[in-house]
Amino acid sequence: MRLNAKWTIRSQYFIYFGVLGIFLPYFNLYCYHLSFSGLQIGIISAVRSITLALFPVVWGIFADRFHLRRPIYISCNIISTAVWALLLLTDQYIAILCITIAYGIFSSPLISFLEAFTMDILGAGGEKQSYGRIRAWGSISFIVIVIGMGLIIDSFTISIIIPSILIGSMIQSMVSINIPKIQKPSSKVKKPKLAILFKKPVGLFLMTACLMLVSHGTYYGFFSIHLENLGYGKTFIGFAWALASAAEILIMLKSQYIFSRFTLERVLIFSFMVAAMRWLILFTAQSAYIIMLSQLLHAVTYGTFHMASILYTDRLMPKHAKTFGQAANNSVTYGLGLMVGFLFNGQLFDMVSSHTLFLFSSIFALSGGVLFLVFTWRWAPAIQTP
Repeated sequence: MRLNAKWTIRSQYFIYFGVLGIFLPYFNLYCYHLSFSGLQIGIISAVRSITLALFPVVWGIFADRFHLRRPIYISCNIISTAVWALLLLTDQYIAILCITIAYGIFSSPLISFLEAFTMDILGAGGEKQSYGRIRAWGSISFIVIVIGMGLIIDSFTISIIIPSILIGSMIQSMVSINIPKIQKPSSKVKKPKLAILFKKPVGLFLMTACLMLVSHGTYYGFFSIHLENLGYGKTFIGFAWALASAAEILIMLKSQYIFSRFTLERVLIFSFMVAAMRWLILFTAQSAYIIMLSQLLHAVTYGTFHMASILYTDRLMPKHAKTFGQAANNSVTYGLGLMVGFLFNGQLFDMVSSHTLFLFSSIFALSGGVLFLVFTWRWAPAIQTP
């Protein structure tokens, strides 16, 4: 069955973040139940982030240079699915670490390529500010899956997440063949160059965005473990993650209103400050009520920050380097930023309380916000025009 361009993109977001709704809350918890140490869990998370930091840029340069974005996207879906299937055969640390590296090499460019496809499709109709309405399909899926998996794990066993992710990845691979051929070769081919990343506006933005994702290392790496150690079950953990995504959806559906009323710079600065506050709350919180309320702030710390980052990156990059730009943004943030966050938290997890880790997260987010504020005073006026 052939889908039109927008519905294909919606379906890819829906399946991709559905799989992520199993992976993010439960894979590290799965490793924890295999009796891996905090450092081992941090290393597994970090090596995946290393692949997120390196390979999207490599794939992005190759895709833009040879106009192969679509075939690379489809191939990486299929190969990463095959690699993940190997986890059905082992529960040993070294084997899981090696599989994670191989999986990351091929799964790492998927989201940045998907963002580039989305910008192309929406840009053709002048609808880039409505990006959030497309992206919200991923959040809807995340909510449904994360709650459902929490209930299933409480009833069965956490090892069910491995075949569940495999099934989701297989479905995404099959649907990915509907991705439209949007990218058009220009008469004069320009190679996206790494030098673009070292231009002051680009480099400084990526540096601050990296700090934002470093601050998320505790949340993405150890939040589920933190809640279990506080005595909460898998169903509560699932609802906590789902509530965050529900709040994120409301913001994304209002994305056109937000970005027509506020500048990208103001949205980004506000997101940094709210992130610092969110992690400070989790530093002190033990009450289920307060923890759940803090999850509503995900609407800003992820929702508005992510949307603004995608649009800001699209503004900064020249036309011949759009895929490369989104790949670089994804690499520096979800790759390098989370890698540092995972390693930092993994190293400290067995030495300090998980509460203390959230205090460090707050400091990282605040630092990123202050740096971005200084950056906008100095360089933002030169890049106001999209």
